[in-house]
Amino acid sequence: MLPSQALLPAVVFALTALQALASDTFIAAVYEHAVILPDPSEEPASPNEALALMNKNMDVLEGAIKEAAQKGAHIIVTPEDGIYGWRFTRESIYPYLEDIPDPVVNWIPCTDPSRFGPAPVQERLSCMARNNSIYVVANIGDKKPCNSSDPKCPRDGRYQYNTDVVFDPQGKLVARYHKYNLFVIESQFNYPKESEAVTFETPFGKFGIFTCFDILFYEPAVVLVTKMQVDTVLFPTAWMNFLPFLTAIEFHSAWAMGMRVNVLAANTHNTSIEMTGSGIYAPAGARTYSYNMKTEDGHLLIAELDAHPRLSPASPPAVSWNSYALSVERFSQNDHEFTGFNFEDPFTFTELTKPEGNLTLCQKDLCCHLSYKMSEKRDDEVYVLGAFDGLHVVEGQYYLQICTLLKCPSTNLSTCGEPVEMAQTKFEMFSLSGTFGTSYVFPEVLYSGVQLAPGEFEVM
Repeated sequence: MLPSQALLPAVVFALTALQALASDTFIAAVYEHAVILPDPSEEPASPNEALALMNKNMDVLEGAIKEAAQKGAHIIVTPEDGIYGWRFTRESIYPYLEDIPDPVVNWIPCTDPSRFGPAPVQERLSCMARNNSIYVVANIGDKKPCNSSDPKCPRDGRYQYNTDVVFDPQGKLVARYHKYNLFVIESQFNYPKESEAVTFETPFGKFGIFTCFDILFYEPAVVLVTKMQVDTVLFPTAWMNFLPFLTAIEFHSAWAMGMRVNVLAANTHNTSIEMTGSGIYAPAGARTYSYNMKTEDGHLLIAELDAHPRLSPASPPAVSWNSYALSVERFSQNDHEFTGFNFEDPFTFTELTKPEGNLTLCQKDLCCHLSYKMSEKRDDEVYVLGAFDGLHVVEGQYYLQICTLLKCPSTNLSTCGEPVEMAQTKFEMFSLSGTFGTSYVFPEVLYSGVQLAPGEFEVM
């Protein structure tokens, strides 16, 4: 054992070395992957067939990882479902799953692949990270045996989890996250018993990770930012662009700005189900993003980010939007209110009966304010202001607050809320805003530079 006097210089040297490794900025990459899907079949694939499909997808991902590393990226995020797709039942996905250990075991699958049983996917991902000296984030499936002593154990004797893994530049498993908020069609997976707030430290900041649908919930998304104080969120997703959500680009950019963190969002690419939109976002706005509904190609994005965005002079100050919203003066309310449904949610609507005007419409805690002027009021088109404040239950249960200006399919008010393809009325101007009491509302999307439609947008 060294005497205590000799230990002091060693400790100082170690701290100096860590500080030298730390960086104020880092290069991030995300890859939007056009996943090669399994053939639809009621019969489960054999283990060899499952691995063959996963290797085809990992061949593509490996190319993106190598390119990102060659361009100086320190970390790359790949999409949810990016290695085997999503066409599965509980039984048919089983051959694609591996036993993923807790990262505390200090394991490098690339150099010790059989330590926890067969793990060819983890081995290959680990080697991709190790061979390219880059953090690799991927989404795969975890399996955990259980028995009758566990009252929640499924009948087939195992838990199956939608799982994100992170390997460091040495190939070591440093993070494992089980998706907590499953989308309604993910019946092949189990819900974890508790939400996991997964973080890990790097020379360029503290990172947290969650998956797709999780971003709409307090746990784990808000917890990671407000309580765990992460600098950067890793976000594998399979995000479809349809109402009542904003598109992937708009929503994820606004979330990064509102929560004042970096977000690395890697989306799956499949135009047939409107699945696209990846980006690298900072509190001050999008650093880079891609939205492609024209081709079926994957796409690599790379950008530089501040390691500690809250401390960066480039980051805008925090804004209390609910305090701002509650100070807004209301317009006169319209007596001609009626109820309609949009995506199965019961909206309160009021018709725009005049060519110009100012309206306020409320539903519970939410009030929507519209100021508008039409070039000409057409008799064959009906427009309404709509508000919804409540529990959305179509593909999961979560609360939404939505203000909308929309066209009805016909002059029959009972059709308001149904899909519309064409609109002829021209608006010289309109301003739509909301007042609300909730904390996690992000009007910052209007600052992001992302266009909701051709035209100019401004926070009034």
